[in-house]
Amino acid sequence: MTNKTQFKTIDEYIGTFPKTFKAYLKRYERQYKKTAPEAVETIGYGIPSFNLNGRNLVYFAAWKYHISLYPIPSGDEAFQKELSQSVSGKGTTRFPFDKPIPYDLVIKIVKFLMKENLE
Repeated sequence: MTNKTQFKTIDEYIGTFPKTFKAYLKRYERQYKKTAPEAVETIGYGIPSFNLNGRNLVYFAAWKYHISLYPIPSGDEAFQKELSQSVSGKGTTRFPFDKPIPYDLVIKIVKFLMKENLE
């Protein structure tokens, strides 16, 4: 569903999607803001991202059937089991729209990425 449009804000990106997708994306965005309030909202590679300490923390994007989260934490076996059903490539996880999105897991991932970012 994403296109080649150059977005300036996350709200502008989210605004291009149908109502149902907007609800998922806004909730995703709220989870990031709540978990990493000091992170700065940006657009990177044409998709929403959050930066922390001048470095990329996390990206997310909506597609036709899922929301993708980039990157998934590297080297943390605690996430391997939880993400085993949704990993779809190096550094990418997909959460299908036809299943409940595990927002608690998203929060854990963001916290872990914040810890990595600060090290």
